[in-house]
Amino acid sequence: MLAAPPALDDATRQLAHDIYKQLIEINTTDSIGNTTTAAEAMAARLRDAGFAAEDVHVLGPDPRKGNLVARLRGSTHAKPVLLLAHLDVVEAKRDDWSFDPFVLTEKDGYYYGRGTSDDKAMAAIWIANLIRYKREGFVPKRDLIVALTADEETGNFNGVSWLLNTHRPLIDAAFALNEGGGGRLVEGKRIYNGVGASEKVYVTFRLETHNKGGHSSVPRRDNAIYQLAEGLTRLEGFSFPFELNDVTRAYFERMSKLETGAVAADMAAVARGDAAAAARLSDNPVYNALMRTTCVATRLDGGHADNALPQTARATVNCRVLPGDSADAVRDTIVRVLNDPAIEVTWIDKPKPSAPTALDPAVLGPIEQVTDEFWPGVPVLPLMSTGASDGLYLRNAGIPTYGVSGLFSELNDNRAHGRDERVGVAQFYDSLQFLYVLVKRLAS
Repeated sequence: MLAAPPALDDATRQLAHDIYKQLIEINTTDSIGNTTTAAEAMAARLRDAGFAAEDVHVLGPDPRKGNLVARLRGSTHAKPVLLLAHLDVVEAKRDDWSFDPFVLTEKDGYYYGRGTSDDKAMAAIWIANLIRYKREGFVPKRDLIVALTADEETGNFNGVSWLLNTHRPLIDAAFALNEGGGGRLVEGKRIYNGVGASEKVYVTFRLETHNKGGHSSVPRRDNAIYQLAEGLTRLEGFSFPFELNDVTRAYFERMSKLETGAVAADMAAVARGDAAAAARLSDNPVYNALMRTTCVATRLDGGHADNALPQTARATVNCRVLPGDSADAVRDTIVRVLNDPAIEVTWIDKPKPSAPTALDPAVLGPIEQVTDEFWPGVPVLPLMSTGASDGLYLRNAGIPTYGVSGLFSELNDNRAHGRDERVGVAQFYDSLQFLYVLVKRLAS
């Protein structure tokens, strides 16, 4: 018989809301924000809840790039469980949004604000639940470590990498729970709860053209902007080959049993390697990103004056490379597709690959069990994240990392990094309760 999920009392709901609001309303962008302010605010809450000073640390390599590491002591010497989230967020301009991105706004069943989904919901939940455990006197067998870090999105002081290199004992763990998973809804119906076991590799290139320029009243054919634009158009029309790995093959095979009609048939065919079915599914950006390496232009700059021919034009192209594929080969492909030796292709970010995390039954079993207790009949699916996370640093350091949150969102409504980022109100509190139970189960 399934255990009933715990009821959410008003005091706990208010606690989680207030922490979430506080984090959203502290600007933690790389340009003008400060993760130290957010880390100190969470540290103050933990100390007020009774955590000893030696178990709450705010530290970092830069005054604006503080990380929080807090520990709830367990009853044994078994290796801890690490609960990871990042405090930093991508830039957001007020004029681009329907709301102030740095004010938590509730409207029509959603919480809006920069970082609501990436990744301050998880940060708020870890802190709220750690306070709950402390207040109720819960003593796990394993220590529970919460790490809220800086510079996962951008910046020069990546918090997880810095902690591993300089303070490894503070965050060393048997395994970690992180972003990169989550549940998916289709028109409000829960389809699956995802567990991130691997992720694509983040790589960025600069494309650049040069010529001598001149006066704009005497145009010439060799225009740096047009030359770059023609190359980008060729790149836009190119698709990398369809390719699956163990995680994505399992994903499409299991999803074929949840979908219906032509989509279900195509998913089953894709799991068998059918390229024609893959071409049809590629019309969906989410499925397309799961099936191949992708490269896309994300920034553009050219010229130096309104009345002068451009001497330079530059574009940034961001690639998400399938695990196991060569980033050097991706660069070679871009050069070939551009088909113009005058377009220089240089590295901005070199690849940092990580091996997939094995789906250990000791971790996956409780995830499946708790998922079934909360949402009977909703399956757990392994996921390959199309984005990148700090899980790669943990995996490369020998700490298996699972993306899991129980935070459900519509399949094609991912607004992270975009305009009007949001999380469902009900879904936020469901995730709070799901992770409260799951972490207890894993640490006991």
